[in-house]
Amino acid sequence: MITWYENEKLGIFFDAIPCVGVRYILPSHTSAEKASIKRYPFICRKSLQVKLIDNMKQKNYEFTIPKDYCFDGASIPKMFWRLIGSPTDNEFLIAALVHDVLCENHKYIDNDRALSTEVFNALLIVSDVSKFKRFLMKNSVNIFQSLFADWGLEWK
Repeated sequence: MITWYENEKLGIFFDAIPCVGVRYILPSHTSAEKASIKRYPFICRKSLQVKLIDNMKQKNYEFTIPKDYCFDGASIPKMFWRLIGSPTDNEFLIAALVHDVLCENHKYIDNDRALSTEVFNALLIVSDVSKFKRFLMKNSVNIFQSLFADWGLEWK
């Protein structure tokens, strides 16, 4: 496993370097395929084993991001692009990939919304996202998850 991030609270490990690709619309695509590509322009090009170690709760979690998993990048509203950046900025892609998988599969981390937010933040740190942008993104994600992603309203 590759150590991607590790401190006293959290460890993030991958079995390989994540490989994110861009999906392009081709003339041969159907209307449904084109709509899917517009909604989810990024793709995980190879299967990726992920291991998370929550040192605070002394728990380990392992899951696989399947090859060809499609996602939308960072979900940043357009009005904030000048402040934070575009959803397609490469510094956000691995964090968005892992976080999207966790948001779709709460059971991977025992429905721990706070852990998913910390994983997202840690992956942004690895990508050298500034403290200010990380603060905005982490707190926005945390609020959005608690209100709209069925994680619950409790603040852990």
